[in-house]
Amino acid sequence: MSNAINSVAADAQLAGVAGQSPSESAQLRAQLRLREMILAGELPGGTRIAELSIVEKLGVSRTPIRAALMRLEQEGLIESLPNGGYAVRTFSERDVSEAIELRGTIEGLVARLAAERGAAPVVLNEARECLKAIDALLAQPALDDESFSSYVKFNERFHTLLGELAGSTVLARELERVASLPFASPSAFVVVQANSPQARDMLIVAQDQHWQVLHAIEAREGSRAESIMREHSRMAQRNLREAVQSHNLDQMPGVRLIRKRN
Repeated sequence: MSNAINSVAADAQLAGVAGQSPSESAQLRAQLRLREMILAGELPGGTRIAELSIVEKLGVSRTPIRAALMRLEQEGLIESLPNGGYAVRTFSERDVSEAIELRGTIEGLVARLAAERGAAPVVLNEARECLKAIDALLAQPALDDESFSSYVKFNERFHTLLGELAGSTVLARELERVASLPFASPSAFVVVQANSPQARDMLIVAQDQHWQVLHAIEAREGSRAESIMREHSRMAQRNLREAVQSHNLDQMPGVRLIRKRN
């Protein structure tokens, strides 16, 4: 189901292409294609990326390629080399674990402040409707690719709304930033759940945590809301461990970039 996740991410970003200039559109498309190549293993960890070779491969000019490479460096997927060009990064299991922990910490803070300050009813209603949509998906005995793709979109949407509940542009910005780190997004390791025998059961547990944090925020229970989101991130930590130990790495985008602990 990894193709479903890639498709969702691409659709979400390409939705913003409308209204952009041709150069901006070309840069975004180059960025998405390069990210796809990295996560699919077409450009393995440590591979040197030269602008000219990418220009020839993607058939676009150097300007959007240069902008796309700079953006991917900001995302942390590639790093600039002293003598020019870029190389695909690799990540230690600790790097990824710390990024997930950081997201859980910020989401916990957001949930606590949302409960203590009181969240906007309109955002609470949107979050509630989002979770009802996930409930409808999980009511099925099994998830096919289309249903799983929908789950990923709704899951990402709920976490985005969670970032808005505290009414803090600072925290929303920081949450967006940390979620853009490699493998730290809310759905980064959901594909591990999708390929396990207990897939639906684990998604149901995660969904229960979604509802519980929403109820805690509505009840103005700040400490409980924070605790639930910290616990929620631990599920991603478990999925990380399962991903790096799995023998089915081809099903999990980008996991080959993670170096196992010695």
